[in-house]
Parts: sequence; C-alpha cells; structure tokens
Amino acid sequence: MTFLGFMLVLISIVVLIADPIIEKLSLNWKFPIDLINDNRKWLLYLTAFIGVILMFNPFVHNNDGERTYVLDPFFGTETIFFDPGYHWGGFFNKSTSWPDVMSTVFDEEHGKVPIRFNDATQATAIANIRWELPKEEAKMRDLHKAYRSPENLQDRTLIPYGKECLAFAAQLMESETHYSGGQSKLKEDFREQLLNGQYVLETKIEYSVDTFTRERVKITDVDLRRDENNRPITIPSDVQTYGIKAVFAAVPHVDYEPIVDKKLQAKIDQSTMESIAKQELITAQQQALTEKAKGEQLIAKTRATEEASKLEAVIQAEKQKLVAQENALMAKYTADKIEEEGRAQAAANKALVAAGLTPVQQMQLEIEIAKVVSENVAKASTPSIVIMGGNGSGGADEVMKIFGAERSLELINKLKVANEQ
Repeated sequence: MTFLGFMLVLISIVVLIADPIIEKLSLNWKFPIDLINDNRKWLLYLTAFIGVILMFNPFVHNNDGERTYVLDPFFGTETIFFDPGYHWGGFFNKSTSWPDVMSTVFDEEHGKVPIRFNDATQATAIANIRWELPKEEAKMRDLHKAYRSPENLQDRTLIPYGKECLAFAAQLMESETHYSGGQSKLKEDFREQLLNGQYVLETKIEYSVDTFTRERVKITDVDLRRDENNRPITIPSDVQTYGIKAVFAAVPHVDYEPIVDKKLQAKIDQSTMESIAKQELITAQQQALTEKAKGEQLIAKTRATEEASKLEAVIQAEKQKLVAQENALMAKYTADKIEEEGRAQAAANKALVAAGLTPVQQMQLEIEIAKVVSENVAKASTPSIVIMGGNGSGGADEVMKIFGAERSLELINKLKVANEQ
C-alpha cells in the first residue's frame, strides 16, 4: 500500500509539472499537446491526496492462516485481526503478522535433541511439534508484547521448551524399555508435558548387594513428584501462560549410542535363536505326532488284517466241522442202509438154504449175493462234501469205494455164518 501511494503521488506531481511546460512548447505546433485540461486538474490533486493517504499506510491486510497485530501510534490502540482481508489500522500504524500454527522441528537440518535414559545411556532423538497460537485477542496481545515476533517466540521458548520436555520424558524409562515397546509411552509423556507443563522429577537412590560378586550396587530410580491427590506436579511455562497449545507431537526416531545398539543387536540375535529353536521344536513335535499316527495306522491295519484272517479261519473251521459231521451222518446212513439190505438178503438166502440147496446152487447163491452187494454199493449215494487229509487225488469216491468194499466183505462173512447155521 505504501508503494502504491508513493507511485500515485509521484505520477500526480510529474503530470502537474510537465503539463504547462509541454503546453508552451507545443503552442506553435500543428497539433498542440495538453496533458490535462485545466478544469480537470482537480483529478490530479485528488490522486495525489489518495497517494499521500496510502503512503501513511492506514490499511492492514491479513492473510489467510495468519493473525495480525496492529498498533495505532496516534491513539495507542492495539488490535488483533484474525479474519483475512483488508482492515483499517490507522495512519502510520505498526503491524506484525503471526501464523495461526507454528512448527518446531528437531532433525538433521535443525538439530536433534540429545536425551539420556534412566539407565544413563545416551541417544539423540528426532521430534516434531505443531503449536496452535491462542485465539483470544487478550492472550495474543500479551504474547506479542512478550516476544514481539514469531521468530523470538520460536527461539526463546518453543525450541528450548520442547527439548526439555523430551529430555524429561526420556529420564522416566530405560533404553531397553524404550526399544522393547516403550515408544508410545515416551511420546505420551512428551506430549503431556507440552500441554500441562514440565514434570518435576524425583530421584531415589538405593543400594543392594550383588549375590554373586558380593559387591554393593547403587540403584537410582527416577519418578514423578506427586501431590497429595497423587497427581503429577508440573511447572507451567509461557506455553501454558499464553495459551499456546501443542496440537501434534511426534518422536519418530531415536538414535542410540553404540553400546545400546550392541545390546539391542544381542537381544535381536537371542530372540531370533529362540524363535528358530521354538520353530524347530514345533516341527519335531509335529513330525513325532505324524510318525506316531502312521504307526498307529499301521498297527490298526495289521490288527484288522489279523482279525479278518482269524475270523476267516474260524469260519472255515466251523464250516469244515459242519461238513465233516454231515459226511459222517451220510456215511452212517449209507452203511446202515447197506447193512439192512444185506441182512434182508441173508435172511432170504437162509430161507433158501433151509429149503435145501445143492452145492452148485450154494456157489451160485454166493456169487449172486456178492453181485447184489456190489451193485448196491455202486448204487449207494455218497456225501457231496468230504474233507480228507493228505495231498493224494481221488477224493470222496476213492474213500467210499474202500469203505464199501470193507463193508461188503464183512457182510459176505456174516451171510456165510448165517447160512452155515
């Protein structure tokens, strides 16, 4: 605005000075030049007046995402403009722009934060904090009076306060606790202090005797100092006083010193070995279960085979027993039948002998008897199933022939005795 006002004043003065000069020089020309008519010169005076006003900078422009502090030197009024756009600030006002949100970054470019854990191990941390400046005009006005510019606020308070809060949060845990899953706790303690004030730490020193070396060991414990209601005692800073709020805080990376890295690597190696051993144990147990299942399956299969074979043998033996009994009954039936027929024939022959037979008739009778017996044996039915031992051939027919011949001879002898009687 000041530059625009200066240009308007300069142009108005140049035109006012150059107009009469050019008008006199071009008086005898064919086409005289008149920069501005005399009856319109009031426009130049008005433009120059506006330029002078703009040079005194009475308007203030506030950008989106910012707030502007304005001081009127004549009346001494202080105003904070939060809305974007142009605002009346007064002649010769002094204005300072403040961002709505400021960022504090600790990294390789801006410098990491050195921290020390409870076990005395050191590290450097990368952190990022986003601050939201107060939205109340009174607090913003006090904040401007205290620091005068955002750069001063950043250098004098936000950066050192963020470093101390992170360092105090690290002292509440050991390095092993942090790399074993305590990153969220570090971030929580860090953000809690940014919002409510720095913790007041309390150091407790105790001594114990090592059972192995019998040496006296010093144990240092750092904890929060608490009030009668068991709430952590905090020390407020300008961050809380002026209503600055930490809307985001992160500790994405912590770079340990070499001794911690070695301890961490040893723990990783041990964890890896335990994991491998556990996996091998699970594999071995699975293989053992598999082999046991295979053995049980084989035993069950063998038992089933043996049981089937045993059952088959029992069935076969029972079958053989029944067949043998049937064969015996059939043979007895056949023998009884032959004996009855022979006995009937003998009775008939005895009757003939009693009637008086000649020797020739007697011989012929014996021949007929033998013939009849042979025919009866041949006609006699034999068992359909006969189980015999041995590997020879012939089967039931051969056995029955022998059996029938023996019975025939026995019958002939009985008939002879009967005839003689």
